[in-house]
Amino acid sequence: MGVKGEETRARLIAGTRALIEAQGYFGTGVNHIVAESGAPRGSLYFHFPEGKDQLVAAALTQAGQEIEDLLNALAAEGVDAGALTRRLTEIFASRLERSDYAKGCPIATVALEVAGTNEPLRAVCSAVYGSWQRVLADRLEAEGFGPLEAETAAGQALALLEGAVLLASVRRSREPLDHAQHAVLHLIGAKASRSE
Repeated sequence: MGVKGEETRARLIAGTRALIEAQGYFGTGVNHIVAESGAPRGSLYFHFPEGKDQLVAAALTQAGQEIEDLLNALAAEGVDAGALTRRLTEIFASRLERSDYAKGCPIATVALEVAGTNEPLRAVCSAVYGSWQRVLADRLEAEGFGPLEAETAAGQALALLEGAVLLASVRRSREPLDHAQHAVLHLIGAKASRSE
């Protein structure tokens, strides 16, 4: 694929990401994606022959990978689990505030919509969340948690933050995220102090 083709594909993914996060899967049609991306309709089916679901899967995967890469980079620098969760909280809070509480977690809106109705997209969302959880669990293990304890604590931390994104959006306030972050630090700190 040439440079122009890659640029068109990238525009389609970027447009889809913006739309599905703000409007959800069901609120975003192919015509919306074409208009948002500025790409010809035929290009959508050239790059994504399976249509909307394939494009949404690519958008979710890319969004999830960006956050996973950031968390991995921080972990590689030796940043502790508390700082990792603070950074994830700030990412979500910043996205909410910049979008007037329309966008927080780039996966959550679609995940909530498709979990019971669209198995391929549910699996993509699950894989993204799983990758974030794994980064945090690995960091917790490096800090002295056992493997099962680390996996459990990382899952609890992610659940707290994701739930807080929903509450922050509904309340139009970052306060639920700040409270969730405090709870996560308590969870991690309490466990870490018991394992010493």
